[in-house]
Amino acid sequence: MNTISPIGVFDSGIGGLSVWKELSSALPGESMMYLADSAHAPYGTKSKKYITERSRVITSFLLDRGCKLIVVACNTATGAAITTLRREYEVPFIGVEPAVKPAALASKTGHIGVLATARTFKGEHFIRTKGMFAGAVEVHVQAGTGLVELIEAGLLKSVETHDLLEHYLRPMIESGIDQLVLGCTHYPFLIPMIRNILPVGVTIIDPAPAVARQTRKVLENFRGLNPGPDSPVHQFFTTGDPGPLELIIKQVSGNQPAEVIRTI
Repeated sequence: MNTISPIGVFDSGIGGLSVWKELSSALPGESMMYLADSAHAPYGTKSKKYITERSRVITSFLLDRGCKLIVVACNTATGAAITTLRREYEVPFIGVEPAVKPAALASKTGHIGVLATARTFKGEHFIRTKGMFAGAVEVHVQAGTGLVELIEAGLLKSVETHDLLEHYLRPMIESGIDQLVLGCTHYPFLIPMIRNILPVGVTIIDPAPAVARQTRKVLENFRGLNPGPDSPVHQFFTTGDPGPLELIIKQVSGNQPAEVIRTI
């Protein structure tokens, strides 16, 4: 593994920037290439075959540009495609899974909520993990249909987004959850709104910090951490409209300018 090569990160859209932000904080010396597949978002309503093929196309794009490791910064793509990607490509892959285990272990009420896409709930890992804790806690699941589209449109503070989010969260609140797992990397951009809806005392679990820790661990195991003092170079690509991605990049990077290149 070439230590100065970049890390590749991809998502169905802008949601994976929540993971990119954690990665850039935890690994400040690493250059990264981020690809938002916004022209094909959302993945949550697509078939496993479709998501796997898109993941292959994006992985090849990132590897052709020298990436040393790929972070699949999308719960849906992780569940649908990461096993295939690991089998077909030689570089390490880091995925994102709903954090059911830490939520179950931390719960005092015995009720946890998971907000994710419908496709994520069909994934083998989620089904297996949920089953492991079925006797200890009640896992309340809710597909956030429509939320990804609103986030992709930049409607992070709109009444429409608030009303839809409250509609999805209300049944879980009434069930007495004390842990809410965000099972889609788009959803952390709604945390301020989610906090206003949830009762005091409900913990929101964002998967991004765990992904950053695992990425560092894998790079250390492969002796792939960049040791150089040079400033990292971050590149951004999208298959859709660059505008929304550029806006979110400025928000998560402290208003640093970023050029987004439209591609594939």
